[in-house]
This record gives sequence, C-alpha cells and structure tokens, in this order.
Amino acid sequence: MKRSLSVLALVVAVGAGAGYWYIHGKLPQRAGEVAVKGLQAPVTVRYDSRGVPHLQAQGEADLYRALGYVHAQDRLFQMEIMRRLARGELAEVLGAKLLPTDTLFRSLRIREQAALMAQRQDQQSPAWQALQAYLEGVNAWQASHPRPVEFDLIGITPRPFTAEDTLSIAGYLAYSFAAAFRTEPALTYIRDQLGPQYLEIFDLDWVPQGALTTPLAAADWKSLEMVARAGHDALLAAGIPQLEGSNAWVVAGSRTRSGKPLLAGDPHISFAVPAVWYEAELSAPGFNLYGYFQALNPFALLGHNRDFGWSLTMFQNDDVDLIVEKTNPANADEVLIDGQWQALEKSVQTIQVKGEPAVTVNLRRSAHGPIVNDVLGEAAGARPIAMWWAFLETENPILQGFYQLNRADTLDKMRTAASQVQSPGLNFVWANARGDIGWWAAAQLPIRPEGVNPAFMLDGASAEADKLGFYPFSANPQQENPASGYIVSANYQPPAAMPIPGYYNLPDRGRQLDRHLANPQIRWDTENSQALQLDTASDYGPRTLAPLLATLRQVAEGDEEKELVEQLAGWRGDYPLTSTSATLFNQFLYELAHGALHDELGDTWFALLLSTRAIDAALPRLAADAESPWWRSRGSDQPGERTAVVRLAWHNSLAHLRETLGQDPASWQWGKAHTLTHNHPLGVQKPLNLLFNVGPFAAPGTHEVPNNLSAKLGPAPWPVNYGPSTRRLVDFADAGQALTNNPVGQSGVPFDRHFSDQAEGYIEGRYQRAQLGVISAQSRLRLVPAP
Repeated sequence: MKRSLSVLALVVAVGAGAGYWYIHGKLPQRAGEVAVKGLQAPVTVRYDSRGVPHLQAQGEADLYRALGYVHAQDRLFQMEIMRRLARGELAEVLGAKLLPTDTLFRSLRIREQAALMAQRQDQQSPAWQALQAYLEGVNAWQASHPRPVEFDLIGITPRPFTAEDTLSIAGYLAYSFAAAFRTEPALTYIRDQLGPQYLEIFDLDWVPQGALTTPLAAADWKSLEMVARAGHDALLAAGIPQLEGSNAWVVAGSRTRSGKPLLAGDPHISFAVPAVWYEAELSAPGFNLYGYFQALNPFALLGHNRDFGWSLTMFQNDDVDLIVEKTNPANADEVLIDGQWQALEKSVQTIQVKGEPAVTVNLRRSAHGPIVNDVLGEAAGARPIAMWWAFLETENPILQGFYQLNRADTLDKMRTAASQVQSPGLNFVWANARGDIGWWAAAQLPIRPEGVNPAFMLDGASAEADKLGFYPFSANPQQENPASGYIVSANYQPPAAMPIPGYYNLPDRGRQLDRHLANPQIRWDTENSQALQLDTASDYGPRTLAPLLATLRQVAEGDEEKELVEQLAGWRGDYPLTSTSATLFNQFLYELAHGALHDELGDTWFALLLSTRAIDAALPRLAADAESPWWRSRGSDQPGERTAVVRLAWHNSLAHLRETLGQDPASWQWGKAHTLTHNHPLGVQKPLNLLFNVGPFAAPGTHEVPNNLSAKLGPAPWPVNYGPSTRRLVDFADAGQALTNNPVGQSGVPFDRHFSDQAEGYIEGRYQRAQLGVISAQSRLRLVPAP
C-alpha cells in the first residue's frame, strides 16, 4: 500500500508539474529582455497594474512592430478567430456547425474586396508601412512562441497574418453594422404578405411603386426567412463581438468645471472573452497616443493624448440594399438589369471542414452585388437576391483615415481624417485641449432615385435599385464648436440637410443624456460624468405603459395584482439591481409583443423582428393605437381587441415570473433575472465554459438607457449580450489621468492574472486610470533587435 501510494503521489506530482509547465509556457512575458526580429532599435514596454503596455520607441516603424509583438502575446487567438470569421474559415477549426457562417461570409465577398483594397494601397504611405511593421511584430511573436491553449485544443496550425487579414476584419466590422440584412426582409414580408396597414406601427411610408413588379413565391419567402436567420445567427455561432450602438458626448470648456473640454464615450459591442479592446500607450519622437485597438489593427479606433481625443458611435446609415432580381425564363443564370438580360458572374470556392470532406460552394454575382441567397444551396428560392453594399462599392481608404485620425489634433485634420472612413458608417466625437469640439458622421452616402424607400427590398428589374453616385462628405451631418457648448451622439437619427435612410435607435437614450447635458446649472467633471454613463433610466418604459395603464387596471385581479399595476404606474423607467417593476415590465413587454404579433408572423419572422431595432419603435406605437390590425387574430375579419391581448399578456407575465423567479413578487429583482456572462468562442462547449467564460454577474441597466447593458427581448431570465465595451472619460485639463474600464481584462490568455481581473469592477461601475507618460510600472520588458 505504501508503495502504491508513493507511485500515486509521484504521478500526481508529475502531472501537476507538467500542467504548471504547460500553462506557464503559454503566459505573456512582461519582464526581462527579448530579441525581436526586425527591430532597428530597442523598445521599452512598461506594464501598469492592469497589464496595459506603455511602449516607448525611437522610431515609428519599431513602435508599431513592438505593438504587434505585445498585442499578439496577449490576444493571438482573438486575432486568429477574427480573421477566420471575416474570411469564412471557421469550419476548418470549429467543425461543420460553422459551415453556414463560413458560407455567408464567403458570399459577402469580403475576401475579394480585402485583396482589392490591399492592391490599391500606396506601398510607400506611412499607414501601409505602419501596418506592415505591426504585422511583422505579430508574426515574430507567433513564430517564436508556443501556440495558445485554444490552438492546441482545436488543432489550429499557425500561419502568418497578412494585410488582407486586417482589411477583411474591416469588412466584418462593416457587416456587423448591417441591420438591413435582417430588417429589410422582415419589413418587406409584412408589407407584401400582411398589407400596408400593418406597417403603421413602424412609422414607415407606404410607397406603392416600391412593391416588387412580380410577387415573390412561397419558396422565395422561405428562402428569405433562412437568409435573414443566417445573417442573425452568423456572429452568435462564432462567439464574436458584434457592434451594436454607442454613447458619446463632448462638453466645451465653457460648460465644464475645469474650463477645458471633457470627452465621454462608451461604444456598445457584444460582450466576449477576451474583451474587444486592447489598450496600449504608444510613444515615439513626435507622437504619443493612449489607444484602444482591435485585433490585427495597428491604429486605435478610440484614443486620446494630452492634446486631443475622440470616441465613436455607429452612424447607422443604411448602406446595404437587398435587391430581388428578375430571372430570364429561358436562362436562370441571367437577370434583367437596365432592360437587358445580363449573365450572372460565377465563381467556385472550397471550404475546409474539420473532420469532414471539404465543401464546394457556388457563388454568383449580379451587377447589383453578390447573390446572398445562394448560401442556402438547394433551399434557395428561384429569385436571386443581390446585396448592394457600400463596403464593396467605395474606395474606402480606411487605413489612411485611421492613421491620420490617430494624429488629428486640429479641426481641419480631424475633418479630413473622418472623410476617409467610408464604410462602415461611424460618428466621430472629438475634442482638443485648445478648446475645440466637433462631430462628423463619416460615411460615403449613396444617392438613390427619388421616392425609393430602402427600408424594403428593391426590384432589380427597375430603376429603383440604381445608385446615382455619392453625396460629398461636406453634405454629411456634422457640427464644429456649436453654440450649445456640447454635442451628443447616441445612434438616433441625426439632424441633416437631406433625408438619410438608416436603422436608427430610438431617441430615448439620447434624450436622457441631452436632458442632463443641456442643464446650464451643471458644470461637468469626471465625477458627474460617471454618474451619467452609469444612469439606468429612460422614458421608454413609462411612455410605452402610459396608454395601457387603464386597461391593466381593468384586467388586474386581486389586491396583489392591482398593487403591481400601481407600482408600474409610478415606475420611472429605471433599472437598478433591486427593481421589481423593471422585471415585470420587461416580461410584460415581451408577452405583449408575442400576443399581438406572433400569430401574423410565425416563429421565424417574429424571432427575426425581435432581433431588429424596428421592434423598439413599433411597440410604443402599437400600445398607443387601439385600432391597430395587429390586435386582430390572424384570419379574423373582426376588429381587434387590445384589451384581450393585454389581459393575456398580463396573466402570462405573472405566471412566467412566478414559475421562474418565485411566487413572491418581492423576489423578482432585476439583478436576479438580468445577468452578464462574458462568453469565449470555445465556452459554448461544456465543460470548457468553466475554463474560458467569465461570470455570471448581476447586471443593472437595460436596452436603450445610458448604461446600455442590453438583452434580447424575450421571456425571463435575460442574459445580457451587449453593452459598453469600455467607458472613457477624458478631461483635457489633465488628460494624463483619464478614466477607463475594461469589461473583462486586458489579456486574452487563460490563467493569466489579467484574464478577468477587471470583470467585477466593470459591472459595479468602477473606473480605472488610463495614465499617460510616467506611470508606476509593475514590470518592464525590453525588446531588442535580434542578431
């Protein structure tokens, strides 16, 4: 027995030692000296207490080369999975379940567009040279270190990263903004299958001439359902962050406590592990920037220094049109464009699938754009559906735009930089220490024929699908040093000299911000700005409930239910962790939507509509319109009865909450039902979720309040899927002490101490310092030229 125990102890010790050795070999190196291929001179990297690198180089090329090196050691798997998503190569490492996602992204032609963009680059431009140096740093780290844990688990063979990979990810960013992929099929279905009266709750004009010349067949509608579902599921299946919205505002020095401008920003992006942003301070002679970087991008998408800074939000302009082509009865590979039958361009691509034979996909393209329903193979309807997409149709010198933006310390420089970001559409909110503030909506906006409503799918055989050119950047919405002394951007429809079609968010969140910022009695500083970023209230709930309160009082049964209705009547639309009214309203809102809309739409179209911003605008208008046809039961000729739907929604809400959260309404606290888990791409597979995922945490806030921790509209409980990807506050009286936070941690390496060290502080609303220049370094890494 003693001998057996000794052997067992030895085996355990050896196993533990091997495990420690394996894990230790995967961790980032943040101290000592390392020789790096390609460096021309030493680079010093000081790490602060959050694991953020502060790089000091003697030249710009070495600065970006070193950034690539340290970025890779913290986030190589994120870089790998992002490029595979954008280029349609996930099934090769994650299996056949990702084949629909790969097929969709191949059909979007992002790979081909990235190659064209790379060919168009000026090889001698500073932006291109910086990108090449950065990629050299990424590849130098990958070539000289063990593979990340995730590579070992799913069998990824490393290969060098290229400029095409970086530009492909720009395509993914543009696609993740493309709400039209889901919204246009849903609205077109409602218009053509239910009737124009059903569109009134969406506040969309009925344009008779916008209807398709030849109605779609049942098989075509089924195909559309599947295409829209594929667009919705693509990023969810990959576990990749999707850009959803954002808050940003800037206050002039005349309105701040310090007398200098104050910049605030919190881009709203899907939560994931690792977090979307990689923070780093870059310093070289003549250049300094504290930046927030995305995978494989050497230029900060957010950033600041002592002289200037900026944040961004989604413009949400409609830069995608879905176009139904008319096929030649004598040749299914020809479509009618400009009165002529034109042959569809064809290509064949092969998708590698882990553990299975490779799959061949046949792709087609019309003059309007890629045929997107070909991704369904035999399930595709007879009518080809093309996608016109600004990302594929513009020059889009986005590399040069962000390179210049990282250096834009004046209004003129910032305006010029913003004009070069053409797709995706972004709002840039900016300030400098001299006192200037500004906002520019950056996108190349297409000129559509008069009367065309791109909220619906368009007829490819008519002129409505044509584009008449692009508006000049000077026509885009923008403000510079407005008399109000502040600027707010929160994804609502911007003021503009011309109509700009888009999928804008409701104004409630923006109004909540504007209500505070417009108060001339408030002098803004980082303290009261934190409170505004963390605000959990808006008018949306109360204004949706207002027209229904009389009906709710009528249908409530017993003292307990009547008391719950009165609590809702007095509720101010806020979502702290302890609120029970927030929980009841959220459940009731879903049940109301289901009771009114589901019988007309069915399972697929109802679920798709819930995934669009159109539902947010529709429900308050539906609640206020007692005569809406949506209240009528499907197939009935009788007038609808709002009271019957409200009664059913109310009782279903109470039954569900009692079953899910307990019989006592006092236990229906928002924090018990609304939780945040940061999911890793491999965490979808149990028990890997225990190793890679971070959370759950009770989460305050909700959809369309300033602290926009959003969950999909549905039955409780509600897992949060997106929200502030960072919260930033920069007072230019002391930009070296800016505030920030990270939803998870700086590192993407499992078992690293910075993998999830900020997750608890983030959900509690604690801020950290984003320090510039002299910092209290926790460790120091010296990168030197390799012999």
